[in-house]
Amino acid sequence: MLAPVQEIARRVAHEEIMPRFRHVTAAIKADGGLLTEADIAAQQALMDWLPQLVPFPVLGEEMTTDAQQFLWAANQAGLWVVDPVDGTTNFARGLPCFSVSIALMRAGRPVLGVVYAPALGECFSAVAGHGAWCNGETLRSGADVPLAEAVAAIDIKRLSADLAVGVVRNRPYHAQRNFGASTLDWCWLAAGRMDVMLHCSQKLWDFAAGALILQEAGGQVATLESEDFWVGKPWQRSVLAARTPALFAEWREWVLARRPSAA
Repeated sequence: MLAPVQEIARRVAHEEIMPRFRHVTAAIKADGGLLTEADIAAQQALMDWLPQLVPFPVLGEEMTTDAQQFLWAANQAGLWVVDPVDGTTNFARGLPCFSVSIALMRAGRPVLGVVYAPALGECFSAVAGHGAWCNGETLRSGADVPLAEAVAAIDIKRLSADLAVGVVRNRPYHAQRNFGASTLDWCWLAAGRMDVMLHCSQKLWDFAAGALILQEAGGQVATLESEDFWVGKPWQRSVLAARTPALFAEWREWVLARRPSAA
């Protein structure tokens, strides 16, 4: 089923998203995020096409909170989770770092994930227990590097004050990047372009496909509260991740020692 899902991601991107790239205006949502007509059109297309592959409902970012919570609670046997345009601010400003993200979930965990970045020409994918790929090439976690040489994907504005000060003033890594698209952070971690990740507030559609891609590439992920990333509420989940287990252990020890609860 992976190939048809990839084809849907490409079709949505090239029919609903790319024709509007650099030709779109954005409105501000109640939560402060941006919304464009591409977000709405792409979500509707995904809602139309994905259930034709497997007849499960589609939960999308641009639905109401009530609708999202109802779909999540009522469809643990099977549910499509999509972010029609992740990185909407980038998209609206003409920056190429945005994607379509699709995950098929069962019992709260993804079994298939696709993240397609149309402006970059890259399609990342994974199937639980079978591996991860980028444009058909197998993704592997790669060789270990010490934390001091790592490139970190960190959304600083969402960190607690203690962690924010630590990662800026006393950083244990070599460099920090944030490209404004959580789904791509996951994929670039899986591809070895970055090494560790820290985020304190991702939602279901931010991590559903990407976390599976990282895990299937050999990476490791947890939350700040639990070693099992897939437990807890899906609407606001912290992320502590690395592309190899050894690097994960070093990164996790450093981060947890600087959490406010550690004092």
